[in-house]
Amino acid sequence: MTITMFGIKQCDTVRKARTWLDTQGVAHAFHDFKTAGIDAGHLMDWIDRAGLDAVLNRASTTFRKLPEGDRADLDTDKAVALMIAQPSTIKRPVLDTGATLLFGFKPERYEAAGLGNN
Repeated sequence: MTITMFGIKQCDTVRKARTWLDTQGVAHAFHDFKTAGIDAGHLMDWIDRAGLDAVLNRASTTFRKLPEGDRADLDTDKAVALMIAQPSTIKRPVLDTGATLLFGFKPERYEAAGLGNN
């Protein structure tokens, strides 16, 4: 199983999730979308699999600081363009196992997905 974690290296939640995976012996690749970017294909795949509300972090400081016009009437295309331009508006971490897509970090959700030393 190929596992990729997407996130921002400096994010505390991402650090906790990476540490948990490491201590559980779960091999994974890490993609820092703050430095390496993220493409529309990944975002559309995530939205198709989990829904826009699972992907877009409307509670983030970055999102809340956007002008009202940028936050209003977000359809999928506008939201994808926003997340590409402002990757901090993506919920994180995003863990993609191929079969499972998880947003955020809760050890019990990772375990329920078959990760770790259950």
